[in-house]
Amino acid sequence: MVLASSKLTAQGQISVPVEVRRKLGLAPGSVLEWEEHGGEVIVRRAGRFTSDDLHSALFPRKPKPHTLSDLKTGVRNAIRKRHARG
Repeated sequence: MVLASSKLTAQGQISVPVEVRRKLGLAPGSVLEWEEHGGEVIVRRAGRFTSDDLHSALFPRKPKPHTLSDLKTGVRNAIRKRHARG
């Protein structure tokens, strides 16, 4: 289903139809990203990432899994340190 259409100018510019601007929350100065997938071009508002994208960017290596015993030991040590009498 076609949402809207635009016409390309001689300078290679297009106008984004109002329906698309509203749907994507675009305003003057908004940046669009163009991505190719299997012969189709996807246009989306820049800066829209999934939590998986952010997590993999922030933590490129997967963390070592911890056991319940590790968790209990960590909590116990943190409580002792916080409430230590000095």
